[in-house]
Amino acid sequence: MPGERPVPPPPGRRQPPQATARSAEGAPPQAGRRPGSPGQRPPRRPGERPANSAAAGAAAGAGAGALAGSGEREPELITHRAYNGTADAPGDYDRFDDDGFDGGDRLDDRVEERHHEPGLGDEGDGDAPRKKKGKAALTPAQRRKRRWKIIRRSLYAFVTLFFVLPAIAFAITYFLVDVPSPEEVAEQQAKVVTYYYADGKTEMGRDVPPDGGNRILLKPHEITPQVKHAVYAAEDATFETNPGFDVSGILRAVYNQLTGGVGGGSTITQQYIKKATENEEYSITRKWTELVKAFKMSNEQSKDEIITAYLNTIYFGRNAYGIETAAQAYFGKSAKEINASEAALLAGMIQQPGRSEYPEVRQKRWNYVMDQLVANGWLTKAERDAAKLPQLIDLEDSRPETISGPERFIQQRVKEELEAKGYPEEKLQAGGYRVYLTIDQKAQEAAEQAVKQVMEGEDPELQEALVAVDPKTGAVRAYYGGPYDPEVPGGQYDWASAQRNPGSSFKPFDLVALLKKGKGLGETYDGTSPRMFGDRPVRNSNNESCGPNCTVEEAMKRSINTVFFDIVVNEVGPQAVVDAATEAGVPEKGSGVDGRPTMPTLDGNISIGGGDTMVSPLHMAAAYATFADDGIRHETHFVAKLTTADGEVVFDETSEVATEGEPAFSDDPAESKQIAGNVTKSLIPVLEHSELTCAGERDCAGKTGTHQYVDPSGATVDENAEAWMVGYSPQISAAVWVGTGKNQPIRDAAGNRVYGSGLPGEMWKLFMDAYHEGKPLMEFPEVEPIGKIPTTPLPETSQPPVTNSSSSAPPTSSSAATSESSRPSNSNSNRPSDTRGNDDGDGGKTSETNPGEEPGRPGDEWDWLRGQEGDASETQ
Repeated sequence: MPGERPVPPPPGRRQPPQATARSAEGAPPQAGRRPGSPGQRPPRRPGERPANSAAAGAAAGAGAGALAGSGEREPELITHRAYNGTADAPGDYDRFDDDGFDGGDRLDDRVEERHHEPGLGDEGDGDAPRKKKGKAALTPAQRRKRRWKIIRRSLYAFVTLFFVLPAIAFAITYFLVDVPSPEEVAEQQAKVVTYYYADGKTEMGRDVPPDGGNRILLKPHEITPQVKHAVYAAEDATFETNPGFDVSGILRAVYNQLTGGVGGGSTITQQYIKKATENEEYSITRKWTELVKAFKMSNEQSKDEIITAYLNTIYFGRNAYGIETAAQAYFGKSAKEINASEAALLAGMIQQPGRSEYPEVRQKRWNYVMDQLVANGWLTKAERDAAKLPQLIDLEDSRPETISGPERFIQQRVKEELEAKGYPEEKLQAGGYRVYLTIDQKAQEAAEQAVKQVMEGEDPELQEALVAVDPKTGAVRAYYGGPYDPEVPGGQYDWASAQRNPGSSFKPFDLVALLKKGKGLGETYDGTSPRMFGDRPVRNSNNESCGPNCTVEEAMKRSINTVFFDIVVNEVGPQAVVDAATEAGVPEKGSGVDGRPTMPTLDGNISIGGGDTMVSPLHMAAAYATFADDGIRHETHFVAKLTTADGEVVFDETSEVATEGEPAFSDDPAESKQIAGNVTKSLIPVLEHSELTCAGERDCAGKTGTHQYVDPSGATVDENAEAWMVGYSPQISAAVWVGTGKNQPIRDAAGNRVYGSGLPGEMWKLFMDAYHEGKPLMEFPEVEPIGKIPTTPLPETSQPPVTNSSSSAPPTSSSAATSESSRPSNSNSNRPSDTRGNDDGDGGKTSETNPGEEPGRPGDEWDWLRGQEGDASETQ
């Protein structure tokens, strides 16, 4: 209508062409204000007269153009947006097109740009660079400038993060930390460590420092060049030139920390800081603090002062802190008097101070240091070749009021166990800890008394060991490794941890492998002797025969080698025996005086405990303890509890959780128990056969074993070099070994060959009977047999059994075969009276059978599973 203003289109829509035409003809342009609602007329200022539409349009157009050009805004009423909070913010007009309407297409462009991903079509192919609306495209120079700006900022951040901040932290730490003096360190070291028996009250002994707490701290001029060079060679060859820390060692520590490893590299200065602060933690924080303190020490002290401080405080073993005390403890002389060879040994023991009593360790460490002395020019090759490993003074003479005798070996094993748990000897000394042992005083005394009583008057070349383990917890209750007497040949060697061939005492693990295949004690094999396996002959001791159809039960009782060799080579395989022994508790590698792999070779020798099969009495006592506890394996240990000097408990192995154990031969506890129970059933008759049953009709089971002497000429000689007895009750498992430690025949004082049932068996029985005194009777649990059940037909009453009450000579192979053929092939009746029982032929004791007396029937223990007497049943 005439006089009315045109109605603008809604926001977001562009004006149609005719609207543009009207604007050219005089319609008011909309660039200077926000369009109102459709049909709404703009308000007039006070006093303004209405004009016709053309005039108003022209005036408005001119006014808008003037305002747009000047940047000023037309005044509005007080009720307008400028005063009611709805005024346009700076830049709001930018979203309108030149025609005064909102540019909806620009909003669409912005959304597209926000979600745009760079790719093909952005640049290149001859097209101009993509230009954002309202912004000019960057020139190549501007883009290069932007890239360099990003690089510079990244470099600034890198330098700040890895150089500036660490430098600031280093400086702050430098002024906050102090370096302890040797006098301060010495006051915290070498305290008394007390060892208690299992009752927690009775002391087994104490570790007292060799200097009695009166340590002598040497001065720099009192440290000889031989000592310095030896320590440099062993610990830090660059000590004289490095700044107190090793960057590569620190980086190694960081890497190991990040990857879950341990260790790194420390200079002598860093080692002093570590020992002085008693911080053995493997962490970046410890390394950082150690580095700063080492740097500070290097700045404030000379190299002579640093090496002197180190040598006055480092631990050398034998309870000796400081070089002067160590020289007295090892050689009985002052540090100023020791030569280059003795200095090399002391320097070498810094790395392994807890193993100072192991000759092999001393030899290895001494060789290393001597070679390093030559490599660094501190010793000539001729001097190295002429040097010999120094001899030590007796340990008993090196310190006062210390543990002595057989208990010395217990202490060594305890220290090794604690070191593996993170409590090395020097830490125990520094803290004055209290160590509560698993060793039962009564059991230990019984073990020592059994050895003394049996071995008195025997060849002094014979060595012996006895170890007893609690089947319910894995706690070592008695440990006799020898007398620890320097006047006795081999008396300071721990035979209880030494690894030897176990002989037939390893056969129960053959049986475990067979039982796991579902075959049992009733299976039959050719038990004749000798037998050929390929091109190898295998014979039983004394060529005793068990007949062509010998049951596994009978073969175990009489220790028939040919049966068990057959089982392992042709039935289960050597690896199955390795697995069975490992599951029972035999470690893959020993950790004793001659630690080595226990079962490294997979061949038939493992079936009879020969070849490279090497285990210790401790290993065997622990493994048989698994049979005693119904197939539950426990970790063997010597330490029951460790506390600080104030009584604070560090760890406790006597809790229910710590002694819980786990099934050994199967994930199913019931199946593991069944396997162990069947092994026990096979071992009970062995004790009856060898006359080693426990007193008071206690339930006991066990196995004897011998290992043959090998004649250097290759001739077959019927002599033994090792003899074993390993057995258990539900309450204790014990292993006894006798030998010389060398390949030489062993005979008793009467000149008889030593078998497992002889000297070892006698010691085992004495110990077991003494240990059980006053303890309640316990029985082995009954379990279902696996596989075939061994059966024994009733003997005919009209034919009394053949007896020979006087013969004790070993049978010939023909006589053994004859006696076997005179009875059913699967018979389990008593051994013929004219046949000397044996273990590996293990020389069991001669038994006499009275005429008319009904022979015992080892198969009778299975009668409770039979429907009627004499009927064999098979269960899987």
